[in-house]
Amino acid sequence: MKTTRVLIVDDEPGIRESLKGVLEDEGYVCEAVECGAKCLEELARQNYDVVLLDVWMAGMDGLETLARIQEVPFEERPEVVIISGHGTIETAVKATKLGAFDFLEKPLTIEKVLVVLNNAVQQRRLELEVNRLQDSDDAKLRIIGNSVPMKALRQQLSLMAATNGRVLIFGESGTGKELIAHAIHAASPRVHEAFVEVNCAAIPEELIESELFGHRKGSLAGALDDKVGKLQKADGGTLFLDEVGDMSLKTQAKVLRALDEQRFEPVGATESTQVDVRVVASTNKNLEEEIERGNFREDLFYRLNVIPFHVPPLRERIEDVRLLADHFLREFTTAYGRKPKELTEEAMRTLEAYPWPGNVRELRNLMERIVIMNPQTGIDARHIPLDRSRRAVFDRPMERFGSLQEVREGAERDYILKKLEEAKGNVTRTAELLGLERSHLYRKMKTLGIAPKE
Repeated sequence: MKTTRVLIVDDEPGIRESLKGVLEDEGYVCEAVECGAKCLEELARQNYDVVLLDVWMAGMDGLETLARIQEVPFEERPEVVIISGHGTIETAVKATKLGAFDFLEKPLTIEKVLVVLNNAVQQRRLELEVNRLQDSDDAKLRIIGNSVPMKALRQQLSLMAATNGRVLIFGESGTGKELIAHAIHAASPRVHEAFVEVNCAAIPEELIESELFGHRKGSLAGALDDKVGKLQKADGGTLFLDEVGDMSLKTQAKVLRALDEQRFEPVGATESTQVDVRVVASTNKNLEEEIERGNFREDLFYRLNVIPFHVPPLRERIEDVRLLADHFLREFTTAYGRKPKELTEEAMRTLEAYPWPGNVRELRNLMERIVIMNPQTGIDARHIPLDRSRRAVFDRPMERFGSLQEVREGAERDYILKKLEEAKGNVTRTAELLGLERSHLYRKMKTLGIAPKE
């Protein structure tokens, strides 16, 4: 996890030292200076996430220092929390107009400082993420591929992203459903508000209500404080329900009510909370089949499925493999400080002959492994650790299968069995090799009739 750096600027030595000590105990990396000039010097020397800035100081006061901080390039500019022992509405308004994140009055309480500091850190990270997406010219350009399915998907995104319509993204694991959700948010009017993700497959059933709606102190075992839920954190922005098909029926009922009313009750609360949230959901399941089996509510399906998105598996857009492979090679050579690498034509043909059961995620993981393990610039077929026998999936007699679904399931079953063999039957290790959550792999194995002992 990235270290959070805090700069304390106050002309009172006692406040500097006490704040620094307490925040370092909380895990922050802190420096403290006594005036605005030294604050600017320190910011020129080192990047900080948050500056706690006193208003009343000799020489350059806090507001003038704040104005100078706003001249720092965006990527290096910290959030600023103003501290004042003589707080007035006029000073608070001036500070806000100059770009301050928040305003704290002395005497300070550590509880209030920690809450504001945490909020400032989250705000900075969100702004950096939004800026990163916007700097890519257009977020939809990050959806790589010139195949017909991907061109159609980008066109669909451009038509609906600016609306508030709910979106349901269908696609196998590893196809890039989360990327599509981020792109929808980045191209929407809510781009400057929060994008909040809930992984419905990874959160235990007994905790997901608390995660979504929050809870009140004492309402649950171990609930020592109030907790703000993801739905409230997404107020004004976008809530992404990843793998919504794994949500329990009980939670589905509460989500349905929250969608209808844009209102919910935290666990243990007696009053409801109003929100304005756009919901984007994703699933790797056929929800209509799940409805028939009684595992998913039909009314929730129709609430979510206002605008359906179908993300094709990589084997159905093999012509995009070259673009994706080159993109990931550039990404990882830059990330690891390695020399640029180039795939030979033979290597490319090897990649295009493979069925990619793990989809784009599997290709991305492979390119990362190649960058790490191969110091040479040229990458040919012998440097690509793929099971060459997998290409035989395209050559199997069609009479073995009754439908495209059976072809897909047969390929997935064979591949999972192969990875289980590599991991010597260890399901956790197999999940890592496949780039899947362990719980998701168990469900996939059950669906395909694979017992762990196999």
